[in-house]
Amino acid sequence: MKHHVKDPSLAAAGKARIEWADKDMPVLASIRERFEAEKPLKGIRIAACLHVTTETANLMRTLKAGGAECVLCASNPLSTQDDVAAALVSEYGISTYAIKGEDTESYYAHIDAAIAFKPQITMDDGADVVGRIHAEFPEALTGILGGTEETTTGVIRLAAMADDEALKYPIIAVNEANTKHLFDNRYGTGQSTIDGIIRATNRLIAGRTVVVTGYGWCGRGAAMRADGLGGNVVICEVDPLKALEAVMDGYRVMPSIEAAKIADIWITVTGDLHVIGREHFEVMKDGAIICNSGHFNVEIDIPALREYAVSEREVRPLVEEFTFADGRQVFLLADGRLVNLSCAEGHPASVMDMSFANQALCAEFMVENCVDMEAGVYEVPQEIDEEIAALKLAAMGVEIDVLTEEQEKYLSSWQEGTV
Repeated sequence: MKHHVKDPSLAAAGKARIEWADKDMPVLASIRERFEAEKPLKGIRIAACLHVTTETANLMRTLKAGGAECVLCASNPLSTQDDVAAALVSEYGISTYAIKGEDTESYYAHIDAAIAFKPQITMDDGADVVGRIHAEFPEALTGILGGTEETTTGVIRLAAMADDEALKYPIIAVNEANTKHLFDNRYGTGQSTIDGIIRATNRLIAGRTVVVTGYGWCGRGAAMRADGLGGNVVICEVDPLKALEAVMDGYRVMPSIEAAKIADIWITVTGDLHVIGREHFEVMKDGAIICNSGHFNVEIDIPALREYAVSEREVRPLVEEFTFADGRQVFLLADGRLVNLSCAEGHPASVMDMSFANQALCAEFMVENCVDMEAGVYEVPQEIDEEIAALKLAAMGVEIDVLTEEQEKYLSSWQEGTV
């Protein structure tokens, strides 16, 4: 079996951690049980470019149980858990190409290995596989039935491709499912981002000014958790509706150039380019910590930071100290990459349970319906979203009400008005 992992001897430890995560992923486990019996993905080749974590391992186990032939590569150079990668190869027989800290050349070599697998389904987190197939390996488009996309950044890229009529096959935007972005982005990113910052720095959040740039679901989650730990939260936004929402949620909202002057900890979650740049470094307070929880390490203008600094050094693992000419120092976490996965373990398993349940069911849906789907970006079918929510509630032991026939009739009628 072809693979490239750091250390196969880590497999036993990885398997134990994968099994631990599985205990908190009951929805995916129930899907895996059905897949084992029905084999809805029998003979389908799936190339997944995802964060190689314990939760992802359980998704790959589920796809394989459904009869799929799978290959997995990393969607970020710093997010791989090496023991998990080793276990996927040695314990579960899944071709895996991922090493934590891999350089750019290795990162794309691993993606190319996944593409060489000639997938029929692509499963992306950031659209790197899709982008590379279209740009570098168009011959691989032959035989592809469709794909799925896990994250906001990837959906943005795919939507741009679709608008340019460059996208050549249908892709389901798993990120847009309510059971994904309402929970994964808000509760998962919120908790894991703060977890990553604390693990990397061992700094107290309480009493510090925490700036969050971007008030989408991820930004809401980070702000909520920082606030819960006693941080003084400031939001920077370009969308007036989201900015207004942040104000009504009780946070201060201000332009980023003003926030730079007071930020103790600054988190970017926008999916955009250079939201922290030289103009911010010039006024940033001494000792500020800057980090990113968006998918790519472009939200912080790192080349400008290196150019503006007079010296730099690593003071803790994944913590770089930049000293400016006037003596001020700024600390960059994880080279501007996903701080929640680079410095911590990413989202908790119970959250990824829903996200990866979406991935598994959308792969099944794509196999069954691809012949009727044109190239483009599609939302997760509502019935899949509702099924996952219902399964999650059942796993949590939560019961809900059911409409009576009278109530259903009333909600679908127009005849009755004010009595």
